[in-house]
Amino acid sequence: MGAIRTPRVKWIEQGLRALAAGGPEAVRVEVLAQTLGVSKGGFYGYFGNRAALLEEMLDTWERGVTEDVIERIEHDGGDARERLGRLFDFVGSADTPVTDAGVELAIRDWARRDEDVAHRLRRADNRRMDYLRELYGAFCPDQDDVEARCLITFSLRIGDHLIAADNGPRSRAEVLTAVRNRLLG
Repeated sequence: MGAIRTPRVKWIEQGLRALAAGGPEAVRVEVLAQTLGVSKGGFYGYFGNRAALLEEMLDTWERGVTEDVIERIEHDGGDARERLGRLFDFVGSADTPVTDAGVELAIRDWARRDEDVAHRLRRADNRRMDYLRELYGAFCPDQDDVEARCLITFSLRIGDHLIAADNGPRSRAEVLTAVRNRLLG
């Protein structure tokens, strides 16, 4: 019986975890293999080199935070408010390496130093904003209101993880729920 290979997706997921923990410099084949408990030889069965892994990590992230999320939200149908509610719930609870806030922040930091990554980030952000515009536009007739809601919603996704301030007598979850309800109102 032959040895079972570590699946390609495991290399990508572990690469994304390393990216979140230490940026692109932390994505090293030897370290990933050690963390996965395998030899690095299996890596080269999937990827020609580290650059190929980084490329696939970015592909996986971009698809995962755009089309995969949109397909998941659209799957159950419903009106725009229902879909936005599912989107808020999913983004708030998604716990995968692809949708992890640390990966999101690491890619944003990486994009500051790498124009190719910046291009991908801009494309992903534009796709996410377009989807939000579609949803909010279904029940908000004022385009300025639509744009404001989109920006606030997207800013919550990115910025919530960076804000250390207390929320007065309310918990962060209570405040976020109140914001959600106002955005959907």
